[in-house]
Amino acid sequence: MTSRRAHPFMPNDTAARQAELLATLGLDNVEPLFAQIPAAHRQSALPDLPPALTSEVELARYLKQTLARNRPATDSLSFLGGGIWQHHVPAVVDEIVGRSEFLTPVWGTPSSDFGRNQAWFEFTSQLGALLQMELVGLPVYSWGAALGQAARMALRLTGRQRLLVPAAMCPQRRAVLDGYAGSADPALHLVVEAVPCDAVGRIDLAALAGMIGADVAAVYYENPAWMGGLETSAAALAELAHAAGALVIAGVDPSCLGVIAPPGALGADLAVGTIQPLGIHMHAGGGVGGFIASADDPRIAAEYPTLLNSLATTVDGRMGFGLMLFHQSSYGSRELGKDWTGNSTYLWAIAATAYMALLGPEGFAELGRLILARTALLADTLAAVPGVTVPVTRGLFKEVVADFAGTGRDVASINAALLDRHDMFGGIAIDTHRAIFAVTECHSEADIARLGAALQAVLA
Repeated sequence: MTSRRAHPFMPNDTAARQAELLATLGLDNVEPLFAQIPAAHRQSALPDLPPALTSEVELARYLKQTLARNRPATDSLSFLGGGIWQHHVPAVVDEIVGRSEFLTPVWGTPSSDFGRNQAWFEFTSQLGALLQMELVGLPVYSWGAALGQAARMALRLTGRQRLLVPAAMCPQRRAVLDGYAGSADPALHLVVEAVPCDAVGRIDLAALAGMIGADVAAVYYENPAWMGGLETSAAALAELAHAAGALVIAGVDPSCLGVIAPPGALGADLAVGTIQPLGIHMHAGGGVGGFIASADDPRIAAEYPTLLNSLATTVDGRMGFGLMLFHQSSYGSRELGKDWTGNSTYLWAIAATAYMALLGPEGFAELGRLILARTALLADTLAAVPGVTVPVTRGLFKEVVADFAGTGRDVASINAALLDRHDMFGGIAIDTHRAIFAVTECHSEADIARLGAALQAVLA
């Protein structure tokens, strides 16, 4: 380690400045400021960091060299999916979210926030109409974060501690859920158990019936599943869960809601999912937006950790927009709130609002039909490649599972060859020989044919 000195971009980093700040607070050391952080989450010593980049020139050079190593999926033909997809984002969406009225404000006065609150209300209203659920919170960081918070809502609502989820879940989403499930208080700890699924991620109802009991807080299913299967037994699953007194949490990709029944019509008590398909580009390094929705039940509303937007009649008889149940959030009550939520994705609510307004009901139906057709074509194309097995070719949305065991090749080597020789990103590996390939409205029939030809060349 280099000697301790002020960092050029951190003006409060000198020892003298820190001593002054502590004296102002009436403290001898910083420990009281971090008392809420458990000891297990702290480092006992500083990591062995490289020397600081002390000039802006050096910093700019380093960042440019680092970014130059990146290969954006959008610059090639990409069949990556699994939670972040390459959807078309209309130019007007980028124009709207780039406007200073939405881009720069975080919090202001009730009068200055009026327009933004109205836009947020439009977001919750439109998404609620898609989901057939009346109450929608402002977005959280991701689908996984939404699921974790909804699971904790179910624990508080039922007093039960078991959560049943599909065995075939996105590993990253499951990891986020497991993080939310843990608690130092045994009474608040969630036990997450996996229910067997079929080859495309749909829950086995017979297995679920054998696992469910009076101690289950909620059953979670995804429609479509991570592996692409459309959950045709969602209503029966809800009946089974409700008979045991458990809640039902539905995980939903909203881009399919123009062609499948919404969770509100299938008996779900809570719905979670991602808003990334609703006008948000593929990107990394930050949240892409997850949602929580439910019926407008005061008992459920009282457990929301998110910001909730509402309207009311003003004193002069007009319509006003604002936040409700603010005290439940971490903004209103800090660590005493229902859960932690942050504002890094609120701009994406504006993007989603513009996108949903542009598409309208017919647009969502057209989008869904196109993706269904492209998915079926992708399944047929993959199944036609010698040695490749596709377990299910119909009843899929966006994602198709391909098994390469019969080719004698593993997914990693196939994907490397596709990228190096054909400038395309292949599917996400499930295991050594299976991968999930994804398509959206951005993929043409020619793109899918090109993938089929490339795979045949790679595997020849």
